[in-house]
Amino acid sequence: VNVSYTVDAFGGSRRELEGLLAAVDYERYQVEAADLALTANVVTTAIQEASLRAQLQATQEVIATEASSLQVVEKQASLGAVPRSAVLAQQTQLAQTRATVPALDKALAQTRHQLAVYAGRLPGDSGLPEFSLDSLELPQELPLSLPSSLLRQRPDIQASEALLHQASAQIGVATANLYPQITLSGSVGAQSIQLDKLFSASSSAWSLGGGLLQPIFNGGALQARKRAAQAAFEQAQAQYQQTVLNAFLNVANTLRALDSDAQALSAQADAEGLAQQSLELTSQQYRVGAVSYLALLDAQRSYQQTRLGLAQAQATRYADTAALFQALGGGWWNRDATARAVAEAPATSN
Repeated sequence: VNVSYTVDAFGGSRRELEGLLAAVDYERYQVEAADLALTANVVTTAIQEASLRAQLQATQEVIATEASSLQVVEKQASLGAVPRSAVLAQQTQLAQTRATVPALDKALAQTRHQLAVYAGRLPGDSGLPEFSLDSLELPQELPLSLPSSLLRQRPDIQASEALLHQASAQIGVATANLYPQITLSGSVGAQSIQLDKLFSASSSAWSLGGGLLQPIFNGGALQARKRAAQAAFEQAQAQYQQTVLNAFLNVANTLRALDSDAQALSAQADAEGLAQQSLELTSQQYRVGAVSYLALLDAQRSYQQTRLGLAQAQATRYADTAALFQALGGGWWNRDATARAVAEAPATSN
């Protein structure tokens, strides 16, 4: 009778397969994490570009306002209504505002170059869309609290969980190796199965004896491998716990930032509107001599600062919103639809 089978007391082969599958899952989640990071970088860079464009536009508008004021001051100085120092002060204010333009231009160009690299192009390549704050839209509703189950879909948590499964499987493999792996093959007669003839020279079951004795002779090494596997599992478990805690910290910080961003954006919008009204009123009063030139300068500076602050607050709100989607693993709003589409897709055969 030809018999060929293996007795594995703890399913070592199955554990090895589980470890391989966990390793494959780990690599897949690592790819997902890299893709998510790249997507977040693209979005954040696009928001940065939009913010810089808004700041440039605000600066150009302030420059136009200050240039108009300079014409008024120069006309008043020519009539002797104001001293020459007022003209110099306005010229200085206008020059200082214009001096901020090159730095913004440089930052915008560098941001465009970075965006091109993220898109797989050379810096300076044409064809990339231009982004502005007006072209960006926030989701209709942003959650202030989220179920913790959403965090489990993060690629870093899933990768860490796959490592934990792989380490657990290695413990099973190391434990299974402590027990004999018995293999019978070839022509086995009835006399070979009898215990008193099992290890005879004519028996074909010598491999059985070798399989039984191998764990005894290598017991020290096998025990050491099991302890190493257990230590690796404990390390993977600690890493998984730390990854989960960091994920909760990331989401909690992002939600708190969104709440603060909403308040800051509202306050900054109010400040910008009030500064604009103040500048218009002060300019009118200055033309008729109701206020001093210093009051006009203060109104101009306040308006410039609030315009830039508003653009930065809008960009921060957009960036933190993108950070929330990244913190939740990205694509959580349509994962179920994607899974259903994959499940419903017709099977193909080669």
